[in-house]
Amino acid sequence: MRVRPISPEALAEELAGRIDALPRERPARVLIDGAPPSGPGRLADALVAPLRVRGRAVVRVSAGDFLRPASLRLEYGRTDPDVFYDDWLDTGALVREVLGPLEPGGTGKVLPALWDSRADRAYRLPYESLPAGGVLLLDGTLLLGRGLPAELSVHLWLSEAALARGTGADERWRLPAYARYECEARPRESADVVVRADRPGHPALEEPG
Repeated sequence: MRVRPISPEALAEELAGRIDALPRERPARVLIDGAPPSGPGRLADALVAPLRVRGRAVVRVSAGDFLRPASLRLEYGRTDPDVFYDDWLDTGALVREVLGPLEPGGTGKVLPALWDSRADRAYRLPYESLPAGGVLLLDGTLLLGRGLPAELSVHLWLSEAALARGTGADERWRLPAYARYECEARPRESADVVVRADRPGHPALEEPG
């Protein structure tokens, strides 16, 4: 395996080019996966402009807007790493409202956000239509290994030390969930693209040797 340093701007351009190479017969679903300190949302946002320049319509969705209600998420306490790993994300809603409608023959209508976890209530937003050739950019954490359908997946990898440094004291209880994710989902093996994100502002691409 080779590791190729790359600037954030060049990374966004290179990924946009790879996404643009996907067939235009239907919308493309792209997962940007990583623990919060790696910045999956920032990378997804950075891809919007270069994709639109290439003539691709884009819809942005964050998995954080598809968490289960607090009554289900926090049923066994607020700091259980296994519940965080297994039960916080409403994968059924993501497939039903976001990813499934972009399958061949689907409606092409995407719900951009479902549940406001801070207010613990539904957003009640209108659906957005994504035409053939459009791109759905879905960012989040612990996304891989759940059977979420996608045409391209990107994993932002952090070493154990970098993840610990970047995780705030109020969220350190989640670290065992991230360790479990590494062992069970093996995101560096299952993702189509792996980006090392240990050094903020200085990413590097992992490439086959």
